[in-house]
This record gives sequence, structure tokens and C-alpha cells, in this order.
Amino acid sequence: MKLFGRGKVRDVYAGPVGDRLLIVTTDRISAFDYILPTGIPDKGRVLTQMTLFWLEFLRDIVPNHYLSSSIEGLPPEMAGRSMWVKRCEMFPVECVVRGYLSGSGWKDYQKTGSVCGIALPAGLRESDKLPEPIFTPATKAESGHDENISLEEAGKLIGMETAARLRDLTLAVYRKASAYALTKGIIIADTKLEFGTVDGEITLADEVLTPDSSRFWRADAYEPARAQLSFDKQFVRDYLESIHWNKQPPAPALPAEVAAKTAEKYKEAYRILSGREL
Repeated sequence: MKLFGRGKVRDVYAGPVGDRLLIVTTDRISAFDYILPTGIPDKGRVLTQMTLFWLEFLRDIVPNHYLSSSIEGLPPEMAGRSMWVKRCEMFPVECVVRGYLSGSGWKDYQKTGSVCGIALPAGLRESDKLPEPIFTPATKAESGHDENISLEEAGKLIGMETAARLRDLTLAVYRKASAYALTKGIIIADTKLEFGTVDGEITLADEVLTPDSSRFWRADAYEPARAQLSFDKQFVRDYLESIHWNKQPPAPALPAEVAAKTAEKYKEAYRILSGREL
């Protein structure tokens, strides 16, 4: 099969039929925009199975690109980490929604009192819940860091009507998913979605509400004004900060215990949210 595209985590192949693609999720992990030389065991399987769970859960809100998980004719090691999807014309915008103040949003707020041009109340602390979830889109970067933009700037890229529609869909997905996750003891602080079109219809694509694309916090340990206990790759970021990596290549390898602990966190998030074992 012909390699169609390669991201930090996923390899995409063109199928034998022109309107299908095969997405294979690897165990690669990136942090601070660099792929680390150490993989996370079973990470690709967790991300794929988590995405499939959410695609089914959210299908009443927006159509998605999923077709099949069949690996007939493919190597057995692709089982559980591969999915056939419809080929989408992807929008050049990352659809980010934030329900809590964290990450780059917290940094932005400290400097400007707003996030992506959206003014927020004064006096908010790190990890505070926002009065309402906010849509904070970003540009897609083939390499390097995605850049936060305003809704109006997104409108210049894809048209204001389309940008508003993606905002509404992103907020609807977040509200349904975060309400469900809270019943399982997990706060979804923020997440990033991607959309495209299939035959002119807006379609949810790529990964959905995974530990790579979201911040998952333990609800029973939630306490504002500090960083939170999480089920996502923040554990890896924290380790890299602790060794004072300058965030320039080459990226450092992870100790075996950090990789194993990260794998445990990813699997635990999947188990809690889906009610299934990997």
C-alpha cells in the first residue's frame, strides 16, 4: 500500500479503493512538538479503541469517517490499532475546546486576561473551571507548534459560516462527552477535534477524545490553583521538564519506568471511560 501521510503518531495509507484510507496508530509519542525515541507500549491500540468508543457515542451529533477495523490481508500486528476510514477533505483548522484553564490557555490568560481573543473574568486560577466552555481554534502545523487563532481568523481560512458551524459542533461534542466522563470520575479539561467534509457534509475525523488530544483529570483529586492528577501525556511532559530538556533536538529517551507508567495511565483512562479492557 502507498503511504499517504505520516504524522507524529499516525501513518496513513491509501487503500485499493480511491475513497478509503487506512489509519495505523503507532506507539510513538510526541512532546513539545518532538517525537521521542521511546515508544509507549500499546499506546496505538489505546488511542484507536478510545476513538472508536467516542465515534459511536457521538454519532447522533455529527457523522464520522469510520468504516471498518478489518485487517484482512494486513500484518497481524496492525490489529486493534488500525481503522479504515472515508477519505475526507480536511479543514486546515484544529478545533480546540476548553472547559478549564490549563496549558497554553493558562499562559495566554496570565499575559492578556483572555484566551485566543476571548476575554475571561479577572482573578481566575490555573485549572479553574471556565464559566462556559470556549472554542479556541488553532492552525495546523506540519512541523513545529500549532498556533492559537481567533474564530475570526479561522473564518478567514475556511469561511465564517463554516467556522461558526465547527465551533457549534465542537462545543456540542465537548458538552456531551464531558458530562458522560464526569459520571465516570474523569474531568475532560480540554480537547482537540478535527473535521473535514465527505461529499460536502461536515464529518468528524482523525482521533477523538484520546489521552493524546485531551486533558483527562481525576475528578476526585481536582483542586484549582495547581496542576492536576491526569490520565494523559502530562506525565511525560512533567518528566521532560524535570530533566530540564531545552526542547531542542535531539529529544531525550524516556526511562523504561516512565514509559510503562504512561502506558498504565492511558489504559486506565480507556478502561474507566469505555468500561472495557484493552
